[in-house]
Amino acid sequence: MSAQEIDLRAAEWLERRHREEWSESDQSALDAWFAVSSAHRLAYLRVEAAWNRAHRLSALRRPQRDAGLLVAAGRPTRFAKIATAFAILSVVGAGIAVYATKPPEHIYATAIGGHETITLADGSKVELNTDSVLRVATSAGTRTMWLEKGEAYFQVKHDSAHPFVVMAGGHRVTDLGTQFLVRTDPQHLEVSLVEGRVRFDAPDGKMREPLLLSPGDSVVAQENTIAVTRNSPHELAKELGWRRGVLVFDNTTLAAAAAEFNRYNREKIVIAGSTVGQLRIDGTFPAENLGVFVRAAQQLFELRVENRGGDKVISR
Repeated sequence: MSAQEIDLRAAEWLERRHREEWSESDQSALDAWFAVSSAHRLAYLRVEAAWNRAHRLSALRRPQRDAGLLVAAGRPTRFAKIATAFAILSVVGAGIAVYATKPPEHIYATAIGGHETITLADGSKVELNTDSVLRVATSAGTRTMWLEKGEAYFQVKHDSAHPFVVMAGGHRVTDLGTQFLVRTDPQHLEVSLVEGRVRFDAPDGKMREPLLLSPGDSVVAQENTIAVTRNSPHELAKELGWRRGVLVFDNTTLAAAAAEFNRYNREKIVIAGSTVGQLRIDGTFPAENLGVFVRAAQQLFELRVENRGGDKVISR
Protein backbone atom coordinates (compact mmCIF):
# COMPACT_ATOMS: atom_id res chain seq x y z
CA MET A 1 0.00 0.00 0.00
CA SER A 2 1.41 3.39 -1.01
CA ALA A 3 1.75 6.33 1.38
CA GLN A 4 -1.14 8.09 -0.37
CA GLU A 5 -3.36 5.03 -0.01
CA ILE A 6 -2.46 4.78 3.69
CA ASP A 7 -3.36 8.47 4.17
CA LEU A 8 -6.68 7.91 2.42
CA ARG A 9 -7.45 4.89 4.58
CA ALA A 10 -6.52 6.90 7.71
CA ALA A 11 -8.90 9.65 6.63
CA GLU A 12 -11.70 7.10 6.18
CA TRP A 13 -11.06 5.76 9.70
CA LEU A 14 -11.21 9.31 11.10
CA GLU A 15 -14.51 9.96 9.36
CA ARG A 16 -15.95 6.71 10.73
CA ARG A 17 -14.66 7.27 14.25
CA HIS A 18 -16.54 10.53 14.70
CA ARG A 19 -19.92 9.13 13.82
CA GLU A 20 -22.27 8.46 16.72
CA GLU A 21 -22.56 4.74 15.88
CA TRP A 22 -18.84 4.04 16.48
CA SER A 23 -18.73 0.75 18.40
CA GLU A 24 -16.30 -1.42 20.32
CA SER A 25 -15.94 -3.67 17.28
CA ASP A 26 -15.05 -0.60 15.19
CA GLN A 27 -12.39 0.32 17.73
CA SER A 28 -11.01 -3.22 17.67
CA ALA A 29 -10.80 -3.07 13.88
CA LEU A 30 -8.97 0.27 14.03
CA ASP A 31 -6.55 -1.11 16.63
CA ALA A 32 -5.89 -4.08 14.37
CA TRP A 33 -5.14 -1.74 11.46
CA PHE A 34 -2.72 0.19 13.69
CA ALA A 35 -1.03 -3.09 14.68
CA VAL A 36 -0.21 -3.96 11.06
CA SER A 37 2.29 -1.13 10.70
CA SER A 38 3.45 1.92 12.65
CA ALA A 39 2.96 3.85 9.39
CA HIS A 40 -0.81 3.35 9.78
CA ARG A 41 -0.91 4.92 13.25
CA LEU A 42 1.33 7.81 12.20
CA ALA A 43 -0.80 8.50 9.12
CA TYR A 44 -3.93 8.62 11.29
CA LEU A 45 -2.26 11.00 13.74
CA ARG A 46 -1.14 13.27 10.89
CA VAL A 47 -4.63 13.45 9.42
CA GLU A 48 -6.26 14.01 12.82
CA ALA A 49 -3.79 16.73 13.81
CA ALA A 50 -4.27 18.62 10.54
CA TRP A 51 -8.05 18.40 10.84
CA ASN A 52 -8.00 19.62 14.44
CA ARG A 53 -5.77 22.54 13.55
CA ALA A 54 -8.29 23.61 10.93
CA HIS A 55 -11.08 23.54 13.59
CA ARG A 56 -13.32 21.50 11.34
CA LEU A 57 -13.63 18.18 13.18
CA SER A 58 -17.19 18.99 14.29
CA ALA A 59 -18.23 19.09 10.64
CA LEU A 60 -17.85 15.32 10.49
CA ARG A 61 -20.37 14.82 13.28
CA ARG A 62 -23.48 16.31 11.65
CA PRO A 63 -25.32 16.16 8.30
CA GLN A 64 -24.29 19.03 6.03
CA ARG A 65 -23.78 20.31 2.52
CA ASP A 66 -20.19 21.52 2.25
CA ALA A 67 -18.33 22.46 -0.92
CA GLY A 68 -20.97 20.71 -3.00
CA LEU A 69 -20.90 17.49 -0.93
CA LEU A 70 -24.29 16.22 0.19
CA VAL A 71 -24.32 13.97 3.27
CA ALA A 72 -27.71 12.47 4.01
CA ALA A 73 -29.22 12.46 7.49
CA GLY A 74 -28.84 8.71 7.69
CA ARG A 75 -25.78 6.50 7.25
CA PRO A 76 -23.29 8.16 4.85
CA THR A 77 -22.90 6.52 1.45
CA ARG A 78 -19.63 5.01 0.27
CA PHE A 79 -19.24 7.99 -2.07
CA ALA A 80 -19.78 10.46 0.78
CA LYS A 81 -17.22 8.67 2.94
CA ILE A 82 -14.59 8.69 0.20
CA ALA A 83 -15.31 12.33 -0.64
CA THR A 84 -15.04 13.28 3.01
CA ALA A 85 -11.74 11.40 3.22
CA PHE A 86 -10.42 13.38 0.25
CA ALA A 87 -11.64 16.57 1.93
CA ILE A 88 -9.61 15.66 5.03
CA LEU A 89 -6.57 15.00 2.87
CA SER A 90 -7.05 18.45 1.36
CA VAL A 91 -6.97 19.87 4.87
CA VAL A 92 -3.75 17.96 5.50
CA GLY A 93 -2.22 19.60 2.44
CA ALA A 94 -3.53 23.00 3.49
CA GLY A 95 -2.15 22.48 6.97
CA ILE A 96 1.29 21.78 5.53
CA ALA A 97 1.17 25.03 3.57
CA VAL A 98 -0.13 27.12 6.47
CA TYR A 99 2.48 25.79 8.87
CA ALA A 100 5.38 25.79 6.42
CA THR A 101 7.07 28.54 8.41
CA LYS A 102 6.97 26.49 11.61
CA PRO A 103 9.67 23.97 12.56
CA PRO A 104 8.95 20.55 11.02
CA GLU A 105 7.12 18.20 13.35
CA HIS A 106 7.68 14.50 13.79
CA ILE A 107 5.18 12.22 15.52
CA TYR A 108 6.30 9.13 17.42
CA ALA A 109 3.81 6.61 18.78
CA THR A 110 3.97 3.27 20.59
CA ALA A 111 1.31 0.58 20.72
CA ILE A 112 0.08 -1.08 23.91
CA GLY A 113 3.14 -2.87 25.31
CA GLY A 114 5.44 -0.89 23.02
CA HIS A 115 8.77 0.74 23.95
CA GLU A 116 10.78 3.00 21.66
CA THR A 117 13.98 5.03 22.13
CA ILE A 118 14.31 8.19 20.05
CA THR A 119 17.68 9.88 19.59
CA LEU A 120 17.36 13.54 18.62
CA ALA A 121 19.78 15.42 16.39
CA ASP A 122 21.39 17.15 19.40
CA GLY A 123 22.13 13.82 21.12
CA SER A 124 19.22 14.01 23.58
CA LYS A 125 17.24 10.79 24.03
CA VAL A 126 13.58 10.11 24.69
CA GLU A 127 12.24 6.70 25.73
CA LEU A 128 8.54 6.23 25.04
CA ASN A 129 6.62 3.81 27.22
CA THR A 130 3.50 1.82 26.32
CA ASP A 131 0.61 3.47 24.41
CA SER A 132 2.28 6.89 24.13
CA VAL A 133 2.28 9.67 21.53
CA LEU A 134 4.97 12.36 21.26
CA ARG A 135 5.17 15.30 18.83
CA VAL A 136 8.62 16.81 18.31
CA ALA A 137 9.48 20.15 16.70
CA THR A 138 13.07 21.38 16.51
CA SER A 139 14.62 24.43 14.91
CA ALA A 140 17.79 26.48 15.14
CA GLY A 141 16.49 28.22 18.26
CA THR A 142 14.21 25.83 20.14
CA ARG A 143 13.56 22.19 20.96
CA THR A 144 9.89 21.69 21.78
CA MET A 145 7.82 18.54 22.15
CA TRP A 146 4.31 17.64 23.21
CA LEU A 147 3.56 14.44 25.13
CA GLU A 148 -0.01 13.95 23.93
CA LYS A 149 -0.57 10.78 25.99
CA GLY A 150 1.34 8.14 27.90
CA GLU A 151 4.79 8.25 29.48
CA ALA A 152 8.30 9.25 28.43
CA TYR A 153 11.77 9.44 29.96
CA PHE A 154 13.92 12.34 28.79
CA GLN A 155 17.73 12.45 28.85
CA VAL A 156 18.59 15.95 27.70
CA LYS A 157 21.79 17.39 26.29
CA HIS A 158 21.60 20.77 27.99
CA ASP A 159 22.07 23.88 25.86
CA SER A 160 21.03 27.16 27.50
CA ALA A 161 20.89 28.85 24.09
CA HIS A 162 18.40 26.27 22.79
CA PRO A 163 15.76 25.52 25.46
CA PHE A 164 14.41 21.97 25.68
CA VAL A 165 10.68 22.22 26.48
CA VAL A 166 8.10 19.47 27.04
CA MET A 167 4.39 20.36 26.97
CA ALA A 168 2.01 17.94 28.68
CA GLY A 169 -1.36 18.16 30.40
CA GLY A 170 -1.57 21.94 29.97
CA HIS A 171 1.80 22.47 31.69
CA ARG A 172 5.35 23.14 30.58
CA VAL A 173 8.58 21.45 31.69
CA THR A 174 11.79 23.31 30.80
CA ASP A 175 15.16 21.57 31.01
CA LEU A 176 17.91 23.11 33.11
CA GLY A 177 20.33 20.19 32.58
CA THR A 178 18.24 17.15 33.20
CA GLN A 179 16.94 13.60 33.21
CA PHE A 180 13.23 13.41 34.01
CA LEU A 181 10.09 11.33 33.63
CA VAL A 182 6.71 12.62 32.43
CA ARG A 183 3.44 10.68 32.58
CA THR A 184 0.13 12.14 31.47
CA ASP A 185 -3.46 10.93 31.19
CA PRO A 186 -6.83 12.73 31.19
CA GLN A 187 -6.94 12.83 35.01
CA HIS A 188 -3.46 13.94 35.97
CA LEU A 189 0.10 14.84 34.99
CA GLU A 190 3.17 13.63 36.88
CA VAL A 191 6.76 14.84 36.44
CA SER A 192 9.60 13.14 38.35
CA LEU A 193 13.12 14.55 38.29
CA VAL A 194 15.98 12.04 38.33
CA GLU A 195 18.98 14.30 37.71
CA GLY A 196 19.67 18.01 37.21
CA ARG A 197 16.91 20.63 37.42
CA VAL A 198 13.70 21.54 35.61
CA ARG A 199 11.30 24.45 35.74
CA PHE A 200 7.61 23.50 35.90
CA ASP A 201 4.97 26.07 34.98
CA ALA A 202 1.86 26.64 32.88
CA PRO A 203 1.92 28.71 29.67
CA ASP A 204 -1.62 30.02 30.25
CA GLY A 205 -0.60 31.73 33.49
CA LYS A 206 -2.72 29.58 35.81
CA MET A 207 0.31 29.07 38.05
CA ARG A 208 1.35 32.19 39.99
CA GLU A 209 5.02 31.30 39.79
CA PRO A 210 7.06 28.42 38.36
CA LEU A 211 8.33 25.52 40.44
CA LEU A 212 12.01 24.62 40.35
CA LEU A 213 12.43 20.88 40.89
CA SER A 214 15.50 19.20 42.36
CA PRO A 215 16.51 15.52 41.96
CA GLY A 216 13.96 13.29 43.70
CA ASP A 217 11.12 15.81 43.39
CA SER A 218 7.83 14.75 41.82
CA VAL A 219 5.04 17.15 40.93
CA VAL A 220 1.50 15.90 40.35
CA ALA A 221 -0.94 18.26 38.65
CA GLN A 222 -4.65 17.51 38.64
CA GLU A 223 -7.57 19.68 37.63
CA ASN A 224 -7.39 22.11 40.55
CA THR A 225 -4.35 21.04 42.56
CA ILE A 226 -0.58 20.82 42.24
CA ALA A 227 1.42 18.83 44.80
CA VAL A 228 5.16 18.25 45.15
CA THR A 229 6.59 15.22 46.94
CA ARG A 230 10.06 13.76 47.50
CA ASN A 231 11.07 10.34 46.19
CA SER A 232 13.90 8.14 47.41
CA PRO A 233 16.27 6.59 44.84
CA HIS A 234 14.43 3.30 45.43
CA GLU A 235 11.08 4.90 44.60
CA LEU A 236 12.49 6.49 41.45
CA ALA A 237 13.92 3.13 40.38
CA LYS A 238 10.44 1.58 40.77
CA GLU A 239 8.91 4.27 38.57
CA LEU A 240 11.51 3.60 35.88
CA GLY A 241 11.22 -0.19 35.99
CA TRP A 242 9.42 -0.15 32.63
CA ARG A 243 12.70 0.85 30.97
CA ARG A 244 13.91 -2.66 31.88
CA GLY A 245 10.61 -4.28 30.90
CA VAL A 246 9.41 -4.85 34.47
CA LEU A 247 6.83 -3.49 36.91
CA VAL A 248 7.96 -3.11 40.51
CA PHE A 249 5.39 -3.23 43.32
CA ASP A 250 6.09 -2.36 46.95
CA ASN A 251 3.08 -2.76 49.25
CA THR A 252 0.89 -1.98 46.22
CA THR A 253 -2.82 -2.79 46.19
CA LEU A 254 -3.95 -5.47 43.76
CA ALA A 255 -6.25 -2.91 42.15
CA ALA A 256 -3.38 -0.51 41.47
CA ALA A 257 -1.09 -3.32 40.28
CA ALA A 258 -3.78 -4.62 37.91
CA ALA A 259 -4.27 -1.11 36.50
CA GLU A 260 -0.54 -0.92 35.73
CA PHE A 261 -0.53 -4.31 34.01
CA ASN A 262 -3.54 -3.25 31.94
CA ARG A 263 -1.50 -0.38 30.48
CA TYR A 264 0.90 -2.88 28.90
CA ASN A 265 -1.38 -5.69 27.75
CA ARG A 266 -4.43 -6.05 25.51
CA GLU A 267 -5.61 -8.89 27.72
CA LYS A 268 -6.85 -7.25 30.92
CA ILE A 269 -6.96 -8.12 34.62
CA VAL A 270 -10.33 -7.53 36.29
CA ILE A 271 -10.47 -7.35 40.09
CA ALA A 272 -13.87 -8.52 41.36
CA GLY A 273 -14.68 -6.92 44.69
CA SER A 274 -13.20 -4.01 46.61
CA THR A 275 -11.89 -6.32 49.34
CA VAL A 276 -9.75 -8.23 46.85
CA GLY A 277 -8.61 -4.97 45.27
CA GLN A 278 -7.26 -3.71 48.61
CA LEU A 279 -4.97 -6.72 49.18
CA ARG A 280 -1.31 -5.66 48.91
CA ILE A 281 1.52 -7.26 47.01
CA ASP A 282 5.30 -6.87 46.61
CA GLY A 283 7.49 -8.05 43.78
CA THR A 284 9.02 -7.44 40.38
CA PHE A 285 7.13 -8.82 37.38
CA PRO A 286 7.59 -8.82 33.57
CA ALA A 287 5.36 -6.02 32.28
CA GLU A 288 4.03 -8.04 29.34
CA ASN A 289 3.47 -11.33 31.18
CA LEU A 290 0.43 -10.78 33.34
CA GLY A 291 0.07 -14.54 33.79
CA VAL A 292 3.06 -14.55 36.17
CA PHE A 293 1.46 -11.82 38.27
CA VAL A 294 -1.97 -13.47 38.28
CA ARG A 295 -0.54 -16.82 39.42
CA ALA A 296 1.45 -15.12 42.18
CA ALA A 297 -1.62 -13.28 43.47
CA GLN A 298 -3.72 -16.44 43.25
CA GLN A 299 -1.27 -18.52 45.28
CA LEU A 300 -0.39 -15.80 47.79
CA PHE A 301 -3.96 -14.89 48.71
CA GLU A 302 -5.76 -18.14 47.72
CA LEU A 303 -7.88 -16.35 45.12
CA ARG A 304 -9.95 -17.62 42.21
CA VAL A 305 -8.96 -16.81 38.61
CA GLU A 306 -11.38 -17.16 35.70
CA ASN A 307 -10.89 -16.50 31.99
CA ARG A 308 -13.87 -14.43 30.95
CA GLY A 309 -14.18 -12.86 27.50
CA GLY A 310 -10.41 -12.79 27.06
CA ASP A 311 -9.83 -11.17 30.46
CA LYS A 312 -8.55 -12.69 33.69
CA VAL A 313 -11.01 -12.12 36.53
CA ILE A 314 -9.58 -12.37 40.08
CA SER A 315 -12.00 -12.94 42.94
CA ARG A 316 -12.45 -14.69 46.26
